Parts: sequence; structure tokens; C-alpha cells
Amino acid sequence: MGILNVTPDSFSDGGQFTTIERILAHCQQMIQAGVDIIDIGGESTRPNADKVSQEEELARVVPAVRAIREHFGNQIWLSLDTSNPAVMEQGINAGADIINDVRALGRDGALPMAAQLGVPVVLMHSRGEPDTMNDLAVYDLVLEQIKAELDEKINQAMAAGIQRKQIIVDVGMGFAKNFEQHRLIMQHLDELVQYFELPMLFGVSRKRFLGELLSHANPAWKTHTPVDRDLMGAGMSLLAVQAGASIVRVHDVAGSVQMLSMWQQLQDTSAKHL
Repeated sequence: MGILNVTPDSFSDGGQFTTIERILAHCQQMIQAGVDIIDIGGESTRPNADKVSQEEELARVVPAVRAIREHFGNQIWLSLDTSNPAVMEQGINAGADIINDVRALGRDGALPMAAQLGVPVVLMHSRGEPDTMNDLAVYDLVLEQIKAELDEKINQAMAAGIQRKQIIVDVGMGFAKNFEQHRLIMQHLDELVQYFELPMLFGVSRKRFLGELLSHANPAWKTHTPVDRDLMGAGMSLLAVQAGASIVRVHDVAGSVQMLSMWQQLQDTSAKHL
């Protein structure tokens, strides 16, 4: 899943893809690199991000979805990175295929709208809003609480009429979690995949956790940009797939595709000895 932020303020690529021409060019690059799904977001969810009105999010997302679908046809799946029911409805009607909601359909009207649309939904674990989530990274047993809190969201979705086979889960790397909690999640990601018995989306691309890993590895790497985290992000995507994740959400499609392709080829037991 390649990330397309049509926002002015996303943490690593805000303002880069705010015209249809640039959006289509970036999608072309991702398709050539081997992307399967493009995830289109019109609201930044980085810590302390500004709130976006419904009208503004619609104006950013819906024309982008329509243009991508018209230009590229059905080469790829399109995902809506949104929590807003109106954006879900208009985005799906414009040609999107999936709803990817960091608030796990928690906003008013999101559950019935997603059920009505009948498309696959990604339910992500998080707490609070961008301006409060860092303060809510307090857990007694982080793995057990992620399981319980995501279970609650899954049950709410099914009660609203969403079929279990349409649900994808996301443990929410970068959302209401600190460094040690992230590390524990990675150490037990296979356990979380097995627990839910649902497809898992995993996304840590360019996030603070990768920067913290860099800083712990070498103090000289403390000064870096989010783009400098891409190699480590590709490695993290490989670890996630090895643990059982079904989808990895990334900025650097080419690097992640190469990393995963290398591993898949090495796993190919049909290769003959020469």
C-alpha cells in the first residue's frame, strides 16, 4: 500500500501532492514500482495536527480519487484514509475500494456508513485525537490492551452490519504508543496476527519509532529527515510480513517492493539446483 497524502501538513510529504498533475505523476511512479493499493488521505493525523473541515477534506480527496481512477482504470485498488462518513461515501462513489480509518469507525455516523457501503474496512488501534494521543500512551499490559480495544472495535463493526470477512486490523504503530511499547509490539507481532485471525495492515513508514531506532543505534544519526528512515522502514515491512502481516503501508514503494521481492524469491522452494 503506497501512501498518497493530499495534504499541506503531513509530517514527511505535506504539500508535495496538492495538484492533480503531481498526484497522477506520483501514482505513476508507485505503479511502476509495484504498488498494489494507493491510500489517499486528506487529513493529517500526525501528533498535534490541525483539524480539517469536512468541506476541505472532501475537496482534497474526492477529485484525487476520481482523477486516479479515470487515469489508471482498475490497475490498482484505491483506499480512503479517512474517518469522515461523508468522505467515505463520496470517495467510494468516486471509485475508491477500501476505507482505512485510524479511528476505527469511531466518529459519529462512520459505522453505519461503512456498513452501507459494503467495502473492506481497516480498523486501527489508537486512542484519543492527534493532540491528545501521546498523553494516552499509558498501558498496564500493552499487548493485552491492544487486543481488547481492537476486539471491541471489531465487535462494534460487526454489530453495525459489517461482515467479519471485510475487516482488516492495524495495531496502530505511531498512535498512542511510545518507543518501548512499539518495540514490544514488534517482538510479538506474530502473536497479534494469530490472535485476530484477520488480515493485518502494518504501517510504520517514516514514523518517529524508526527515528528513535536510528538514534539508539548511532548518536551520529540523530540528525536526519523522515526520508532517511526509508531503508529501515523497508526492513521493518519485511519483518511485519514475516510475522504474518498481509499489507504494508509505505512511502517508499520501490524500496519496500525490492526488499519483499528479494525475500519471496529466497523462499521459493521450486528453484532447482544447477
